Amino acid sequence: MTEWILPILLLVLLVFMFWSSRRRMAKQKLEQEAKARQTVPGAEVLLQGGLYGTIVAYDPDNLDQPAIVEIAPGVDIKVHSQSILRIVSPTEGAVTEDEYLEAEDEAEEYAADVAEGAESSVSDDAAAGEADTDTEPGAKPQA
Repeated sequence: MTEWILPILLLVLLVFMFWSSRRRMAKQKLEQEAKARQTVPGAEVLLQGGLYGTIVAYDPDNLDQPAIVEIAPGVDIKVHSQSILRIVSPTEGAVTEDEYLEAEDEAEEYAADVAEGAESSVSDDAAAGEADTDTEPGAKPQA
């Protein structure tokens, strides 16, 4: 009986190692699938180099194709798709390109309206200043 203990123990150890390896691989596969679902344009990501950025283009079916990440407004870089370490913010609430362009247009219109309002108030102040020039230079304004 004692001669069978070592082979049985080795067999149990081998089965345990195989089982734990398969379980770990399945867990990693689930994590990769979850990351691939969240890696869509508009998602904020952390790259392996420590850079934060926003996904502009990413093809989860072709991992050999580089992902395009915007690290600053107007600054896009190409990175290997596997260099995306993790998703910082999920895409819920992510702004699509169309929504971004629409918001940018609204901001430009608002800035134009503000500038137009500032010009009219300056001209109103100038007109009011001309009306006050009728008084003598040393005279106190009348209340």
